[in-house]
Amino acid sequence: MAKSLTFSTFPPNESLNKNAIPIILIHGWGLNSGVWQPLLELFDQDKSSHYQFITVDLPGFGINNTVDISPYSLDNICQYIAQIIEQPAIYIGWSLGGLIATEMSLKYPEKVLALVTVASSPFFVEQPMNNWPGIKESVLASFHNQLAQDTAKTINGFLKIQAMGSPHIRQDLKLITQLVMAHPLPNQETLAASLNLLSHCDLRQQLSHIKQPYLRLYGNNDSLIPKAVIDHISTLAPSSTSHLFEHASHAPFISHLNEFHLVLAAWLDSHFN
Repeated sequence: MAKSLTFSTFPPNESLNKNAIPIILIHGWGLNSGVWQPLLELFDQDKSSHYQFITVDLPGFGINNTVDISPYSLDNICQYIAQIIEQPAIYIGWSLGGLIATEMSLKYPEKVLALVTVASSPFFVEQPMNNWPGIKESVLASFHNQLAQDTAKTINGFLKIQAMGSPHIRQDLKLITQLVMAHPLPNQETLAASLNLLSHCDLRQQLSHIKQPYLRLYGNNDSLIPKAVIDHISTLAPSSTSHLFEHASHAPFISHLNEFHLVLAAWLDSHFN
C-alpha cells in the first residue's frame, strides 16, 4: 500500500489517549467525516466521558482524497483502517460506512470491541424476488449515469436524499451541505468505485458470525434503507439490537441529534461503563 490513511481525533489535534476507549466513526458514500461534527460536539459536552472519538475519511474522500487504492474493495479499505488504528475500538459506521464497519468486525474481530451501524444494511439493493427491501436498482443506476455527466450535481442530489422525510428537511440539508463542503470532495472515479460497493457487496450470510455487541440504528422515513429491512436483519443477526428513530430519515444523527446522542450514549455505557 503506497499511501497511508490519515485520521482525525476529537477534539482536533488531541493525541491518542491510551486510557480512553476509542470510537471510530466512518462516513457514508459521497460525503466525509464532517457529517459527524454535531454529534462529536454533543459528546464533548459530557466531560466525564471515557471515550475518544476518531474519524476516518475513506480512501479518496475528505482529508484522504489523495489516497488511491485499487481495487476499491471492502477488503482493501479495511486493511488500510487496520493499519492506522492499532488499538481495539468501537466502530460506528453510517450507510456505506456501516458496511465497512461490519466488514471490520468480521475480518478483524480482535480490533473491534463493538459494532454500531447507522442507516445501513448488509446488502443495499432491493431484491423483490427474495422479498429483500433496499435501494431500487434503477436509483443506483441513475447515480452511475449522473456521475459520468456531473459529479457535483450528483453529490448535491444525494445530499437531498439524506434529509428526505425529515420533519425539518431544509435545515438538515443546509447543515449537511455545510459540513460536507468544508472538506475536499472525491473525484468521479472514487465515487463510481465506492458506489459499486453499495451495488455488489453482500454480507448477509456473515452477520451471524459477529460476536461483538452489535447495535443497529434506523430512521423511520429513510428512503434508502427502508424500515422493512429491520426484521430481516434481526433474523440474520439475532444477537444484535435495533432502534428506530420516528420521523427520522437517512441521517438521524443530524435530524434527531439529541435523541440519537442519548440512545447511543446509553447503549455504549451499558456495555463499556
